[in-house]
Amino acid sequence: MGQIVSTALLAVGAAFSLIAAIGVVRFPDLFLRMHCSTKSATLGVSCIMLGAALHFGDLVSFTKALAAILFILVTAPVAAHVLARAAYFAGVPLWKGTLSDAMHEQGEHRIAGLEQPAEPDAEAETPGNGSRSRE
Repeated sequence: MGQIVSTALLAVGAAFSLIAAIGVVRFPDLFLRMHCSTKSATLGVSCIMLGAALHFGDLVSFTKALAAILFILVTAPVAAHVLARAAYFAGVPLWKGTLSDAMHEQGEHRIAGLEQPAEPDAEAETPGNGSRSRE
């Protein structure tokens, strides 16, 4: 019975990993690709680790598998959030079919200094025009 459950978990994990890989190739922009790869790959790796732990069947394998799963469940979403936020602030374009931009609506683009500066008037006197003097 343990072999059947182990094989099923390995197959489900492989299927979720395949779905993540297909999503990374097929989705149109960085943010959708990151979402797909984080969610599906985390679930896929978790199932694979549980399947491997069941296959070996000892306490050490279960402990190591659970530690790895907890590490992945904690770090993968945080890393994806930080990378997506950095990409947004770096100006990576959103997909044209994106329905809303919550960070722009909340004004976070101003916090990061992404707001476009106002165009200076052509007639306004600006310091530094003309010849520069050496000091």
